[in-house]
Amino acid sequence: MLDEIYANVEQHMRKTIDALHHDLGKLRTGRASPSLIENVLVPYYGNDTPLNQIANITVADARTLAISPWEKNMVAAIEKAIRSADLGLNPTVVGTLIRIPLPPLTEERRKDLIKVMRTDGEKARVAIRNLRRDANNAMKELQKDKQITEDELKKGNDRIQKITDLFIAEIDKVLNEKEADLMEF
Repeated sequence: MLDEIYANVEQHMRKTIDALHHDLGKLRTGRASPSLIENVLVPYYGNDTPLNQIANITVADARTLAISPWEKNMVAAIEKAIRSADLGLNPTVVGTLIRIPLPPLTEERRKDLIKVMRTDGEKARVAIRNLRRDANNAMKELQKDKQITEDELKKGNDRIQKITDLFIAEIDKVLNEKEADLMEF
């Protein structure tokens, strides 16, 4: 019973960390990364489709992305979608290849990105704390229904707190790594 609660809370907290990684992957650092544009929606046969489902996105060099559409007639649509995605990117077409040079980040833009990153981190921390609260409430219900003792409840709360502390520390580690990456010139 309690083991089920522990496993469930750890699984949900892991998903929160994964979501944070996904959100931070969208933030542009000084290096080129396919995650910057892979979710740009491109009109494809009447449906808006993520770019990574209609083209191959590669890193040509540290500051350039290359996109190879699987269908040659999609080049113009992909270029237009990237320009209209408001990412501050300016793609150039070379035959059937689309190249996206990434301009260097200004100090002001880096600070703005760090603020966004910290907001995402705080949302993840709140989600972790909410999961802790839900687990503690579930254990209180078990104790109220006389399925666990008061000692088991106290031990369970302590264990949930230790799990929470581990995941909060992991969030801090991820944020510190991303901040160092953003401030790198």
